[in-house]
Amino acid sequence: MKSVIYVLTALAVFGLALWAYQENYRTQLVVKQTKTLQHEIGAAQVRLNVLRAEWAYLNRPDRLRELADLNFDRLGLLPLRADQFGRVDQVAYPPEPEPELNFDLPILDSVDVSAFAQEQFP
Repeated sequence: MKSVIYVLTALAVFGLALWAYQENYRTQLVVKQTKTLQHEIGAAQVRLNVLRAEWAYLNRPDRLRELADLNFDRLGLLPLRADQFGRVDQVAYPPEPEPELNFDLPILDSVDVSAFAQEQFP
């Protein structure tokens, strides 16, 4: 009987060792994938920063002014002036919506309050 318990215990230890071995390699694979993903995220952030810097460089006011001057014949762009803007009182706001009155509900138990008030307050 003792030998059966020893054999079962040894098999359980081997099974647990095999499971731990597999989990170790799975964990190492996930850690490697996580590091790869973190490197990709870092590279994407660097690319995004470069694109933002390029966008800021391309949208400089002096450069845009030069482009507008070069393409004036095609686009007809003019510089903005203060008199091109309207005043606040010139803005046409939409009218306030009328409140909807719902007369579809029937009055079932009406009470004459005027007679009730005269009886209570002579």
